[in-house]
Amino acid sequence: MKKIKSSDPIRPFSSVLLDGDERAAARAMLYPVGFKEEDFKKSVIGVASTWGNVTPCNLHIDKLALEAEKGANEAGGKAIVFNTITVSDGISMGSEGMKYSLVSREVIADSIETVVGCAGMDGFVAIGGCDKNMPGSLIAIARMNRAAVFVYGGTILPGCLTTERRAEDWRALPSNSAWAGHSVPASAAEKMLDIVSVFEAIGAHAKHKISDAEFRAVEQCAIPGPGSCGGMYTANTMASAIEALGMSLPNSSAQNAVSPAKMDDCRRAGACVVEMLKTGLRPLDILTKKAFENAITVVIALGGSTNAVLHLLAIAHAAKVKLSLDDFTRVGRRVPVLADLKPSGKHLMSELVAIGGIRPMMKTLLDAGLLRGDTLTVTGETMAQTLADVKPYPDDQAIIQPLDHPIKKDSHLVILRGNLAPEGAVAKITGKEGLRFSGRAIVFESEEKALEAILGGRVKAGHVVVIRHEGPRGGPGMREMLSPTSAIMGEGLGKDVALITDGRFSGGSHGFVVGHITPEAYAGGPIALVKNGDPITIDAEKRTMTLGIPDAELKRRRKAWKKPAPRYTRGVLAKYAAHVTSASEGAVTDKDLEL
Repeated sequence: MKKIKSSDPIRPFSSVLLDGDERAAARAMLYPVGFKEEDFKKSVIGVASTWGNVTPCNLHIDKLALEAEKGANEAGGKAIVFNTITVSDGISMGSEGMKYSLVSREVIADSIETVVGCAGMDGFVAIGGCDKNMPGSLIAIARMNRAAVFVYGGTILPGCLTTERRAEDWRALPSNSAWAGHSVPASAAEKMLDIVSVFEAIGAHAKHKISDAEFRAVEQCAIPGPGSCGGMYTANTMASAIEALGMSLPNSSAQNAVSPAKMDDCRRAGACVVEMLKTGLRPLDILTKKAFENAITVVIALGGSTNAVLHLLAIAHAAKVKLSLDDFTRVGRRVPVLADLKPSGKHLMSELVAIGGIRPMMKTLLDAGLLRGDTLTVTGETMAQTLADVKPYPDDQAIIQPLDHPIKKDSHLVILRGNLAPEGAVAKITGKEGLRFSGRAIVFESEEKALEAILGGRVKAGHVVVIRHEGPRGGPGMREMLSPTSAIMGEGLGKDVALITDGRFSGGSHGFVVGHITPEAYAGGPIALVKNGDPITIDAEKRTMTLGIPDAELKRRRKAWKKPAPRYTRGVLAKYAAHVTSASEGAVTDKDLEL
């Protein structure tokens, strides 16, 4: 009987599963899926694909997975492609279905871990194209600590209302692309659309600011093909953060979904995992505290989504790195907002791709001492080494502002505390909305009720919209409030109304918004005690959020408060609510589990 060798550096896990006469049945199962006898001496490389027709964000990932498979095989590994789930925030937004969105992050992480662990994969490529695919993949990568590279599925190209089309803008696409006949705007002056354009059109249509025909045109033209939502929303934010962490290949975060560059990125990622096995480089060598500081820095400079706070906390937890809300404040005091990108800015990610992506900005941050250059990347090089030959942006570009003339001198992600959020809350304050807001509370027990009131004209200037019982446990699932925030913007109340919640915001949300309020209402946090008409002050400079009632009244209300019954008692939402931590801890489900 051949002794099983479990210390083979390039086959540390597959050798245990596949070597020796007693493992003949395991090998027999793999011949039908494409293995040959010589393949059993190679590293087994998984390719975790999030493909599905559920959403355009992931529509093309089956093709990308095959390129990653090819890259791993050509580098001397043996790849196995497998799938995990994806859900669509854009479709489920504003509905009960959105409660499954954040839950899917945990399901994705668990499922990748399950397949990689069960199949004895020595390393893997994870390809994600929608908000929760990315942090879910990174959580699995950190937990497993096997050679791994993340690949971003890429950004969508903009939709366009004009009838003029320029197919030559798509000349770089593969000739066999199913979307090669689609188009992009012929000039920047034309009306470029994305998914947030549709959400804001709902409010504008309700206010009779646009006609029925214009409304339908926006709906039908906003999404021209595959790829993640086109602004600096959560998908593009997290892709950029992961590149800054060092867990994707250089420039993976800034490529169009359907492009030769993205196909090449996948091939090289497959090969990179094989190389990581040879060199012994592992994710936890890369995912250090300094790397997370780099990710925070890049997210701030790009004006990224508040969801980055939640997801980076969760990834850090999986990597056993101590990261807290205070780290976002500490880094945010010295890092400016440089990118004029949607939702609060003018430009789309595809425009940033066209001028060089995020790497010239990263080089600027590195040269200014704002980015750590000594962190490792999946390439085996340091961050500084990967940025050494990066060329600056064209002189005439207007998307990334210079360091001496930033959009905002410090972070737009403001961690607030006070008697309304004693454990913290996350505000998205670009400065365009002002830095301070005082108003009177108008309270809603769900997102649906708030949206109905906004579209019905009951929310007025001076209101602070309070949406509660939407937290990780109370929702459960911490829904994103893109529908209410977009309706507020669409009705022209963006500077006159604030919105606070124990839920989350989409990366597409903008305006004076505060989410992730902890403790959440379901846990008896102060947000559960707010009444209509209560004065609320949000001060981004002092980093406070204050409920303007006497302490004695707050104590009286707390004494009278009763914990609500759980909304779900069976199924995945019930399991999630039973295990999830607060938003200030990343809303993770595997903290201090007891057997």
